[in-house]
Amino acid sequence: MIIDLPRFLATEQPFWTELEKILDRLQSHSRQPLPLEDAKRFHFLYQKVSADLGRITTFASEPALRSYLEALTARAYSEIHETRSSNTRFRPFHWFFREFPRVFRKHRHAFYLSLIITLIGCLFGGLATLLDPEAKSVILPEMFSPLLSDPSERVAMEEKTSGGTSSGEHSVFASELMVNNISVSIKALAFGMTYAFGTIILLFYNGVILGLVALDYIRAGQTIFLLGWLLPHGVIEIPAILIAGQGGLALGQTLIGHGDRTPLTTRLRTLGPDLTTLIGGVAVLLVWAGLIESFFSQYHSPVIPYSLKISFGFIELICLICLLCSGTEKAPTNSTPIVDKSTP
Repeated sequence: MIIDLPRFLATEQPFWTELEKILDRLQSHSRQPLPLEDAKRFHFLYQKVSADLGRITTFASEPALRSYLEALTARAYSEIHETRSSNTRFRPFHWFFREFPRVFRKHRHAFYLSLIITLIGCLFGGLATLLDPEAKSVILPEMFSPLLSDPSERVAMEEKTSGGTSSGEHSVFASELMVNNISVSIKALAFGMTYAFGTIILLFYNGVILGLVALDYIRAGQTIFLLGWLLPHGVIEIPAILIAGQGGLALGQTLIGHGDRTPLTTRLRTLGPDLTTLIGGVAVLLVWAGLIESFFSQYHSPVIPYSLKISFGFIELICLICLLCSGTEKAPTNSTPIVDKSTP
């Protein structure tokens, strides 16, 4: 191919310079998305420089020019095919108080289903202990062995020894609670890979335990103790596990993809950030619940009046509801493509 090099440079070099200026601007203002018209112009310049590189490739006498165009084309290609973060810094408060509630509401129908499954489990557990008092010894796992005793006897013992443990023991207990609850939550979400069957079983079983224990203490006339013991941490812990189940159910629905012809890989890629946000928010909630259960819920009357513990639990519940209902309805832009990759 014969090229009139001076004419070629005079004609094409302004486009190269313009593209280089755009690339420099993108590099120095990485958080600002490119406007649509500028993005179109950027893509046009990239195509033009690529064509110029193809024309100059066989022009052996200008290696420096070829290297320059190759570097310019490579930079433009990287920008076009990169998903640029709109904010490179992680903002934990914005994430927890805005993004987490937004994602929760986005999949709220899965949360409602998670709640219904758990309530059905509660009903089953309550009926089981009502019809057969020995059912709790069969249903409750070994880690709940203290609950196998008579509720009235356990309440008397708890009130007698309330506040008798050291702060070190409380810290160990809190860490064990966090690890166990977060593990259960991760399983609830991960079991969504079984098309949500595993998530449904786990939610149902948790509901069975909750219903069984609650009815057992209510029948024994220990409702006030139950509320004072359960509410301070339970109003956070139980919804957190339900939210983890919400993620598992959403994952199962995505895998099934009923009526959705979008490729499975695309559906999973779209859902992935939401699942990460949900389980991250659940972990934060469970850390708080673990601290409250160890350092507050385990103290009973007369050390801490039940009325105070119950009131604290309701305040927590109101705060949680406000949190999950907060944030903007419009999804923030987590990532903004520099240009439309579907553009030929």
